[in-house]
Amino acid sequence: MNNTKTDIATRSVDSFKWLLVVFLLGGGLFGFYYFAEYSLLVRVISLLAIAGLAIWIALATGKGRQTRDFLREAHLEVRRVVWPTRQETVQMTGIVLIMVLIVSIIIWVVDSILMWIVRYFTGQGG
Repeated sequence: MNNTKTDIATRSVDSFKWLLVVFLLGGGLFGFYYFAEYSLLVRVISLLAIAGLAIWIALATGKGRQTRDFLREAHLEVRRVVWPTRQETVQMTGIVLIMVLIVSIIIWVVDSILMWIVRYFTGQGG
């Protein structure tokens, strides 16, 4: 029973945080265009600061923590990947280019044959 009350409280706090994020971003964009007479550099820095604050608040929510954990795990997985060497990459690229050339020639030959057949049966050929 106590767990349900804390879940409801957590969800309401998270909802408030998301609402605050939306208002911050909306207010930042509004201010960026409203204060057009000020320096672009000042407006961009202000907008970036507001966006950073909004991201920081969003990461403090349940979904934000899940997203942060996912990104951390994805970064760890990318570090574990065994990347091919330059020689392997060049060889595979060459094989792909040769196969594309071969398949394109085959498609061109089949298309030419089908075009010849269509012209023959429609009487458009010479």
